[in-house]
Amino acid sequence: MDLSKLPKTTQKKSKRRGRGLGSGRGSKSGRGTTRHQKAREKIPLHFEGGQGRLVKRYPLLRGKGKNKSRNIKPAIIKLSSLNVFSDGDTVNYEELVKKGLIDGKNRNVKILADSGLSKKLTVNLTTSKAAKAAIEKAGGKTEVQ
Repeated sequence: MDLSKLPKTTQKKSKRRGRGLGSGRGSKSGRGTTRHQKAREKIPLHFEGGQGRLVKRYPLLRGKGKNKSRNIKPAIIKLSSLNVFSDGDTVNYEELVKKGLIDGKNRNVKILADSGLSKKLTVNLTTSKAAKAAIEKAGGKTEVQ
Protein backbone atom coordinates (compact mmCIF):
# COMPACT_ATOMS: atom_id res chain seq x y z
CA MET A 1 0.00 0.00 0.00
CA ASP A 2 1.34 3.38 -1.04
CA LEU A 3 1.25 5.94 1.76
CA SER A 4 1.13 8.88 -0.66
CA LYS A 5 -2.25 7.74 -1.99
CA LEU A 6 -4.09 7.74 1.34
CA PRO A 7 -7.01 10.20 1.61
CA LYS A 8 -6.29 13.39 3.54
CA THR A 9 -7.99 13.56 6.91
CA THR A 10 -6.90 16.96 8.14
CA GLN A 11 -9.35 19.04 10.14
CA LYS A 12 -9.12 22.77 10.62
CA LYS A 13 -8.14 23.56 14.18
CA SER A 14 -10.50 25.80 16.14
CA LYS A 15 -9.22 29.21 17.19
CA ARG A 16 -8.03 29.18 20.78
CA ARG A 17 -9.32 32.41 22.17
CA GLY A 18 -8.58 34.01 25.49
CA ARG A 19 -5.11 32.53 25.91
CA GLY A 20 -3.13 35.66 26.69
CA LEU A 21 -2.14 38.89 24.96
CA GLY A 22 0.75 37.33 23.04
CA SER A 23 -1.53 34.91 21.21
CA GLY A 24 -3.21 37.68 19.21
CA ARG A 25 -6.60 36.45 20.36
CA GLY A 26 -6.38 37.40 23.99
CA SER A 27 -7.95 40.12 26.16
CA LYS A 28 -11.48 40.51 24.79
CA SER A 29 -11.46 37.20 22.87
CA GLY A 30 -13.51 38.41 19.93
CA ARG A 31 -16.28 39.96 22.01
CA GLY A 32 -15.81 43.50 20.70
CA THR A 33 -14.67 46.30 22.96
CA THR A 34 -17.03 45.47 25.81
CA ARG A 35 -15.53 44.05 28.98
CA HIS A 36 -18.68 44.04 31.05
CA GLN A 37 -21.76 41.93 31.58
CA LYS A 38 -22.64 41.56 27.90
CA ALA A 39 -19.20 40.06 27.26
CA ARG A 40 -19.97 37.19 29.62
CA GLU A 41 -21.83 34.07 28.67
CA LYS A 42 -25.26 33.41 30.10
CA ILE A 43 -27.30 36.58 30.26
CA PRO A 44 -30.79 36.59 28.72
CA LEU A 45 -31.45 38.30 25.41
CA HIS A 46 -34.04 40.62 26.93
CA PHE A 47 -31.80 41.74 29.81
CA GLU A 48 -31.30 45.50 29.92
CA GLY A 49 -28.84 45.93 32.76
CA GLY A 50 -31.38 45.95 35.58
CA GLN A 51 -33.79 48.30 33.82
CA GLY A 52 -37.31 46.92 33.43
CA ARG A 53 -37.67 44.75 30.36
CA LEU A 54 -39.47 46.04 27.30
CA VAL A 55 -42.06 43.28 27.61
CA LYS A 56 -42.89 44.31 31.15
CA ARG A 57 -43.24 47.98 30.18
CA TYR A 58 -46.25 47.27 28.00
CA PRO A 59 -48.44 45.02 30.13
CA LEU A 60 -51.56 45.49 27.99
CA LEU A 61 -49.88 44.13 24.89
CA ARG A 62 -48.99 40.89 26.62
CA GLY A 63 -52.63 39.92 27.08
CA LYS A 64 -53.85 40.90 23.62
CA GLY A 65 -55.53 38.08 21.79
CA LYS A 66 -55.83 35.79 24.80
CA ASN A 67 -59.52 36.48 25.30
CA LYS A 68 -60.66 36.38 21.70
CA SER A 69 -63.61 34.20 20.85
CA ARG A 70 -62.79 30.79 19.53
CA ASN A 71 -65.40 30.87 16.74
CA ILE A 72 -63.90 29.54 13.55
CA LYS A 73 -64.98 31.43 10.46
CA PRO A 74 -66.27 29.18 7.70
CA ALA A 75 -64.39 28.61 4.47
CA ILE A 76 -66.46 30.33 1.79
CA ILE A 77 -67.11 28.67 -1.55
CA LYS A 78 -68.84 30.31 -4.50
CA LEU A 79 -71.51 28.42 -6.41
CA SER A 80 -69.72 28.77 -9.74
CA SER A 81 -66.75 26.80 -8.39
CA LEU A 82 -69.06 23.77 -7.91
CA ASN A 83 -69.23 23.37 -11.71
CA VAL A 84 -66.20 21.05 -11.48
CA PHE A 85 -68.60 18.32 -10.29
CA SER A 86 -70.64 16.33 -12.79
CA ASP A 87 -74.44 16.09 -12.85
CA GLY A 88 -75.98 14.11 -9.99
CA ASP A 89 -72.91 14.28 -7.73
CA THR A 90 -73.18 14.78 -3.99
CA VAL A 91 -71.19 17.72 -2.70
CA ASN A 92 -69.85 17.33 0.84
CA TYR A 93 -66.73 18.22 2.78
CA GLU A 94 -64.70 15.19 1.68
CA GLU A 95 -65.51 15.73 -2.01
CA LEU A 96 -64.46 19.40 -1.79
CA VAL A 97 -61.10 18.35 -0.34
CA LYS A 98 -60.63 15.73 -3.09
CA LYS A 99 -61.32 18.30 -5.81
CA GLY A 100 -58.90 20.74 -4.16
CA LEU A 101 -61.49 23.48 -3.58
CA ILE A 102 -60.58 23.71 0.12
CA ASP A 103 -57.65 22.57 2.22
CA GLY A 104 -58.33 19.97 4.88
CA LYS A 105 -57.84 22.32 7.84
CA ASN A 106 -61.19 24.07 8.26
CA ARG A 107 -64.17 21.72 8.60
CA ASN A 108 -66.61 24.64 8.63
CA VAL A 109 -67.75 25.36 5.05
CA LYS A 110 -70.47 27.64 3.69
CA ILE A 111 -71.62 27.99 0.11
CA LEU A 112 -72.54 31.46 -1.13
CA ALA A 113 -74.45 32.40 -4.24
CA ASP A 114 -72.98 33.93 -7.36
CA SER A 115 -73.87 33.60 -11.01
CA GLY A 116 -73.57 30.43 -12.97
CA LEU A 117 -74.32 27.04 -11.44
CA SER A 118 -75.13 24.76 -14.37
CA LYS A 119 -75.11 21.30 -12.74
CA LYS A 120 -77.75 19.31 -10.85
CA LEU A 121 -76.06 18.69 -7.50
CA THR A 122 -77.03 17.37 -4.09
CA VAL A 123 -75.34 19.67 -1.57
CA ASN A 124 -74.75 18.42 1.99
CA LEU A 125 -73.26 21.67 3.31
CA THR A 126 -74.61 24.86 4.79
CA THR A 127 -75.70 27.34 2.15
CA SER A 128 -77.02 30.85 2.03
CA LYS A 129 -80.67 31.40 1.10
CA ALA A 130 -79.77 32.69 -2.34
CA ALA A 131 -77.42 29.75 -2.94
CA LYS A 132 -80.15 27.31 -1.92
CA ALA A 133 -82.56 28.93 -4.37
CA ALA A 134 -79.96 28.82 -7.17
CA ILE A 135 -79.21 25.12 -6.52
CA GLU A 136 -82.91 24.24 -6.63
CA LYS A 137 -83.39 26.35 -9.75
CA ALA A 138 -80.62 24.34 -11.47
CA GLY A 139 -82.47 21.13 -10.57
CA GLY A 140 -80.45 20.07 -7.54
CA LYS A 141 -81.30 19.93 -3.84
CA THR A 142 -79.79 20.86 -0.48
CA GLU A 143 -79.95 18.55 2.51
CA VAL A 144 -78.37 20.65 5.28
CA GLN A 145 -79.43 24.17 6.20
